[in-house]
Amino acid sequence: MIALTLRAILTHWRRHPIQAVTLFVGLALATALWTGVQAINVEARASYDAASETAQAGQLAALVAGSGPATRADYVALRRAGWRVSPVIDGTLSGRTGPVPIMGIDPLSFPVPGLATDPGNPASLMRFLRGETVLATAETAAALADSGLPDITITPGAGAAILMDIALAARILDQPDTLSRIVIAPGQSDSLPALSALAPHLAHALPDQQNDIDGLTESFHLNLTAFGFLAFGVGLFIVHGAIGLAFEQRRPVIRTLRALGVPLRTIIAALCAELLVLALIASAVGVIAGYGIAAALLPDVASTLRGLYGAEVPGALSIRPEWWLAGIGIGILGTALAALHAIRGLIQLPLLATAKPRALSRLAGRSLRIQAGAALVLLLGAGVLALVGQGLIAGFAVMGGLLIGAALLLPLILILCLALGARTARGPIAQWFWADTTQQIPGLSLALMALLLALATNIGVGTMVSSFRLTFTGWLDQRLSSELYVSGRTGSEATAIAAFLDDRVDAVLPIWFANADFAGQKGRVYGVVDHPTYVENWPVMQQEGAAWRSVHDGGGVLLSEQTARRAGLATGDHVALAPGLRLPLVGTYADYGNPMGQAIIALSTLETHFPEIAKLRFGLRVDPARIDDLRRALMAEFDLPTDAVINQSALKSFSLHIFERTFAVTAALNILTLAVAGFAILMSLLTLSTMRLPQVAPVWALGMTRRRLAALDMLRSLLLAALTLLVAIPLGLMLAWVLLAIVNVEAFGWRLPMYLFPGQWFVLVVLGLAAALLASALPVLRLARTPPDRLLRVFSHGR
Repeated sequence: MIALTLRAILTHWRRHPIQAVTLFVGLALATALWTGVQAINVEARASYDAASETAQAGQLAALVAGSGPATRADYVALRRAGWRVSPVIDGTLSGRTGPVPIMGIDPLSFPVPGLATDPGNPASLMRFLRGETVLATAETAAALADSGLPDITITPGAGAAILMDIALAARILDQPDTLSRIVIAPGQSDSLPALSALAPHLAHALPDQQNDIDGLTESFHLNLTAFGFLAFGVGLFIVHGAIGLAFEQRRPVIRTLRALGVPLRTIIAALCAELLVLALIASAVGVIAGYGIAAALLPDVASTLRGLYGAEVPGALSIRPEWWLAGIGIGILGTALAALHAIRGLIQLPLLATAKPRALSRLAGRSLRIQAGAALVLLLGAGVLALVGQGLIAGFAVMGGLLIGAALLLPLILILCLALGARTARGPIAQWFWADTTQQIPGLSLALMALLLALATNIGVGTMVSSFRLTFTGWLDQRLSSELYVSGRTGSEATAIAAFLDDRVDAVLPIWFANADFAGQKGRVYGVVDHPTYVENWPVMQQEGAAWRSVHDGGGVLLSEQTARRAGLATGDHVALAPGLRLPLVGTYADYGNPMGQAIIALSTLETHFPEIAKLRFGLRVDPARIDDLRRALMAEFDLPTDAVINQSALKSFSLHIFERTFAVTAALNILTLAVAGFAILMSLLTLSTMRLPQVAPVWALGMTRRRLAALDMLRSLLLAALTLLVAIPLGLMLAWVLLAIVNVEAFGWRLPMYLFPGQWFVLVVLGLAAALLASALPVLRLARTPPDRLLRVFSHGR
């Protein structure tokens, strides 16, 4: 009986192939977008885990060049005195796309154990020590294919640098005695001689806190996950509509089966089995398509995480079972959710109720009231949460409530707008047009909801990105105020560079900092000299009195906006920056794009309380016409590498390039979501075109030509899309406000000003109308070419 029941139910798809395509493609698209995003997230997190040991190397305290360079003799002296230290040589090699960093270590003394050992190959350590192999990621190895290095072992744990034995690095870089740094293992004995006595010419660099990968990237991945859910939700609108329509059209079959004695339980089991098979096949196809999407987007994600956060992610995608299984699982779960309402209605339906014909195009008043009530509850909840909620999850909950509530409210808004339009109707054709358009709302509501979400997301994210770009560009112009930036390799060289520049530039501004814990977080404390550059180019957002004057006099501290927000500090509060250093907060300043804590004090105060800082970098104020000559003079006088003397335009170009790559992924997902919404409209119109013949045939019989009917159908699609666009614009702006004022503040601690971009709205209006026009083209063409005998056949059924 189950086999016969299933065969009877499956005949529906043979009679309605378009619905089958709609269900299959809708679910595959939803799964593809979700899987693509999750594949990127899983790949990135796997890379973080694999590179965690390498990241620890950058978080170790170290001795670096001070008044003189670090040497092998310094390392030997420290080891003999009992200090657990390890030598490191850093450098670069020329690659196909630019310089590639190398890192030479002694794996036997390095504080991070197992860094150069393959657990599955005990002999790998000996090969590493003999210089027979180096470690690199696949992306780095490809860039160094012609470098002349020994055998390259591919490992994601190598991070951004090529790991090699220190002896090999010394030969390649021609540094037989000089070390880049001497790292200090944590947990040293308190009875050891002072480092300042053993190596007075070296500076003590505190652990670099910039590699807190998990904290820095979590908001980025949460943002991607939210977009994945949004895209999946848009796809489920298609699936929900297709399943609901299929259940509605199969009521006569179900009525007949039940009248023949087939138990309702058997019918429901057959329907669930059918949906399960469809979900498995469509999800598998979606996972394969998601792999393609992820492979296309991953290079941009890798560039974003590398440039913006310092997190290394390979640009190639690995096939990982977790996101394959998650993709198929979410596809099955989505299908079950989409079918839940239809199956529940079937269970609760009395036996003879199925014999009553129902027009799908009629919107039940009770259902509309329930939907509108749910929409108002969601919108009210989002408003309350925006006022009292805290945390990043609360911010995304506000976004979800706003988007879903507006989508549920859309059918009621459209019906009210059409009712206003009907009042202006003059003549029977106009009255029929408005009434027929209203009648199509139930069948098109899910597709129009998908279009609303896609357009609102485009407007919201576009407004956020454009506001960020406008603010970020202006901020770079202010912050990159020095025309030239120069770095010395040692403290003595940096001092000589400063003396050389004394009468050649307008000002030499030290860029010196110390890593420290302050305001309950890790960050950097910068020291500044008294110069108009800071007052003119670093506007203070909130200040108490003459903020910069207080800083220069040593009586105050400035904090970046995100640092003050996270610590809950206001001007006038005191901030403990170091033992014996507690200063009042005299103001905050914008520091867009930097998620780390930052403080600014007087340079003299910094040198007093952090005497072991590295004093290597300077900003130079100089006539722009003399930049090239000065750069050549510096490189010739001190034999500096090209990356040690950088001009302002190069830094700005690099920063803007990172910015553009950062939002390439969200822009691509926006386009894909809009494409899915267009497909939803197409499938809905194609399905409804076969069901509308009973409404169209009488009008045709009264004298209206098929061509004119087709033109009115085209106009109807454009009208509904235009009304949806009118709702999408304010919804998108509210979404942008949530992103800028809530999500961004919770994720990074700084708030961006919101700008309006009507030009973008116009482009999206054109794209939305074009999507509706393209989606309606095929159904309209089918209507215009409907044979007269098919229209006449409607009357033979007594309808």
